[in-house]
Amino acid sequence: MLAQIWPRVALVAAILLVWWAVAASDLAPDWALPSPGDVWEQLTANLFGEGGLLVAAQRSLLRLAIGMAAAVVIGTLLGIAMAASGPVQRSVGTLMTGLQALPSIAWLPLAAVWLGFGERAVLFVVVIGAFPAIAIATAASLRQAPPTLVRAGRTLGARGWTLYRRVVLPAAVPGYWAGLQQAWAIAWRALMAGELIIAGGVGLGHLLGRASFDTSLILAVMVVIVVIGVAVDYLFASVDRRIRRRRGLIATA
Repeated sequence: MLAQIWPRVALVAAILLVWWAVAASDLAPDWALPSPGDVWEQLTANLFGEGGLLVAAQRSLLRLAIGMAAAVVIGTLLGIAMAASGPVQRSVGTLMTGLQALPSIAWLPLAAVWLGFGERAVLFVVVIGAFPAIAIATAASLRQAPPTLVRAGRTLGARGWTLYRRVVLPAAVPGYWAGLQQAWAIAWRALMAGELIIAGGVGLGHLLGRASFDTSLILAVMVVIVVIGVAVDYLFASVDRRIRRRRGLIATA
């Protein structure tokens, strides 16, 4: 456990040390680069309350959960259809690849025109940013189920839906979970961009938009965004390790 933790702690300490040294010197004015202490004061002062960082983080995470739930349903169904049908793969699969290459923020102007400058526009950007990655991962993981497992299942008498449920779907779980991890990161960035540009709500992106030129508050909000991102990614990685270990994809000493 210590071997896993100390490199991360050392990196954070080094960043804080360099940050403090630059802020304490004359290389940058205080308004452009406040010290870590100033950012910490802003973070603790704005942590609680109706418009505080905790409430904003809760609202952002709620939007993320709703958007990801919709993206998972849409992306999974499309991915299954792509894996089951060659024509669907060649048509819808190409569309999914194109949508994944399109930055989510590019949808914001259309979202504002179609849905207005509000909650629905932000959720739309989150969903449309995340579901192509889930669809592509679902189709790829289902198509790449090991042939030896499929043959073994057929040898044991599994056919049709039984083969799919007992062999193909379990074999596709690691790739599917990796797609969810990628989709969550895309959705998180899309959410922050949507909240930042579409004002009038409560969220971490909205706080960034209202911070104006208060650099210490901007950095405090960014720290919270990074911490949440690292925490959620760690949870995804932990589950991924368990999945791979149970399937013998990670060596156990």
